[in-house]
Amino acid sequence: MKLTRRAFIKASVATGGLLIAGVPLAQPATSAMARRKAKPAGPAKGEWVSTACQGCTQWCAIQIFVQNSRAVRVRGNPLSKTNHGYVCPRGHLIPQQTYDPDRIKVPMKRTNALKGRGIDPKFVPITWDEALDIVADKLIELRKNNEPHKFAYLRGRYSSTSTELLYGAFTKIYGTPNAYSHSAICAEAEKMGPGLTQGFFGYRDYDLANTQCLVAWGTDPLASNRMVPNTIHRFGEILARGTVIAVDPRLSNAAAKAHEWLPIKPGTDGALAGAIAHVLLTEGLWNREFVSDFLDGRKLFVGGQTVDEAAFAEKETHGLVKWWNLELKDRTPAWAEKETLIPAAQTIRVARAMGKAAPKVAVWMGPGGAMTPRGTYAAMAVHALNGLVGSIDVEGGTLQSSSVPLGKFPSFEAYLDDTAKAAGKQKKIDGRGAKDMPAMMNARPGSGVVTNNVANGMLKDPGAVKVLLTSWNNFNFSCTDPARWDKALARVPFFAHMVTNASEMTQFADVVLPATFNSSEGFSVITNNGNMHGYATIQQPAARRLWDVKQEETEVVWLLAEKLKAKGFPNLFDHLSKEFKDPETGATPANEAQFTEIAAKISSAPLWKPKEPLKGDKLEGWADFRKKGMYSTAKYSFKKGWGGKFNT
Repeated sequence: MKLTRRAFIKASVATGGLLIAGVPLAQPATSAMARRKAKPAGPAKGEWVSTACQGCTQWCAIQIFVQNSRAVRVRGNPLSKTNHGYVCPRGHLIPQQTYDPDRIKVPMKRTNALKGRGIDPKFVPITWDEALDIVADKLIELRKNNEPHKFAYLRGRYSSTSTELLYGAFTKIYGTPNAYSHSAICAEAEKMGPGLTQGFFGYRDYDLANTQCLVAWGTDPLASNRMVPNTIHRFGEILARGTVIAVDPRLSNAAAKAHEWLPIKPGTDGALAGAIAHVLLTEGLWNREFVSDFLDGRKLFVGGQTVDEAAFAEKETHGLVKWWNLELKDRTPAWAEKETLIPAAQTIRVARAMGKAAPKVAVWMGPGGAMTPRGTYAAMAVHALNGLVGSIDVEGGTLQSSSVPLGKFPSFEAYLDDTAKAAGKQKKIDGRGAKDMPAMMNARPGSGVVTNNVANGMLKDPGAVKVLLTSWNNFNFSCTDPARWDKALARVPFFAHMVTNASEMTQFADVVLPATFNSSEGFSVITNNGNMHGYATIQQPAARRLWDVKQEETEVVWLLAEKLKAKGFPNLFDHLSKEFKDPETGATPANEAQFTEIAAKISSAPLWKPKEPLKGDKLEGWADFRKKGMYSTAKYSFKKGWGGKFNT
């Protein structure tokens, strides 16, 4: 393998910087060295432990090499049909993140009553027993005052199954409607596009092995968003056989390699999508098998002219002619050039490339094209291009996700007392469902979350939240106009933050609870999809914990439930200790460790203890699942929604 001077310098810099951190490098990060196999860091005996990365929402199946109870190297799970046994740099950084000297190592409490950005909280270390006593006392006080709805939980990064224990069961049994996810500042905007056009509110998959035209729209799949290892694996092949188009104001990694880079003016993605659609229709490049055609088989769309809806017979689409008459007929590339700053000639060239490659086109839309004012409409227009070229659910195109059979946690309805039932009906403070904040996830007003509006709700009514619990988030940094969050958190009477590392948000906390770094220390089951397979991967402790940390979604929930029971509110503990039963033995949990494992076993039981044989991988029990680390479904079946089956 030839190593260029540039690659050598980059590798040297990366190696030097990471070795300074005191943990061996997992694997060189340069493309020239990308295919070297991960090897042990030294002569000590070790083993590969299967777990899951949590560096992005792909949640890759990985393995960590453990020597002397320490995580030293990372690789993709060799059984993975999604990442091919490789991980991106985020996965390789797991040892550095696990042993980061700046991690929060013990619970702490605030001793400085004054709160504000840059103000020293004067934290002092306390025990978990003391910390959870403080939190439980605050929660009990709200219940005694008939104000459980004034407790709020804010969720950041989470595990796809065990999150229901903290985000769901805990908040519902306690009695608050105010549980908010980070979703609205993550991916809800881009999901609205396929949701309101195709009826699929979720992350899409892409048949990169067969696509002839990849359009990376508002995303850089070589570095972020999702499926990075698979994209890196396939990207060179797509460049060689087809066309890569990048729509991004920034010269991203994908844009730098693309055949066409469209440095669009931010916020004008809908205009560009409309102009591309205009070209596809006026030049007759739409896909007849998916869209259908004019009844006479000859007529075309003509710019500036309306079309008789009765003259066009649609198959899988609906309302195309109406869209043309109301919008697209006037959205010429020349018009779009003034809006987007993209030359009309390039828009035409890109549209023709997409039409030529159809239906093997993957318009991969990321947050960049949708997270703007009125971004839902832009997302709809961008995703609609997949429909025009017929790439929905076909070889080489844009796919829905493959579902993985999972077990459900026991119902908690019997443990809701009258206080919880009444408080749970209180109005949420994020403003969802109002005219200015419709939050129409799943096409129903108020069905989505408005994460960044929680701060406004807290400022509008300072008494709306009296006790706040958050985990794995830093909204004072990640949200727009963060000064609002500073003001809101400074006014909250009590705030507990569960996190691995201190952040801007932590400065406002009254109690800090050190969380596990879940890729190497947590225990849960993660599900996702990629490369035409759905999969579930276990997330289990690979390394011995160096510090006094606990998993926020399971261990902390159990321990807090114990505290609440001791203080007169047994409902949560009774639910967890009586209803959760080991799928193998039938035993109920006696402590937080047993509860954590039983929860993971309940989630994954349909995979390793199926009632009927599964079409995907075969697992021989719980121990086999832990060893192999994952389950993959059978390969994706095309045209699932064709024939009038799209949920629109």
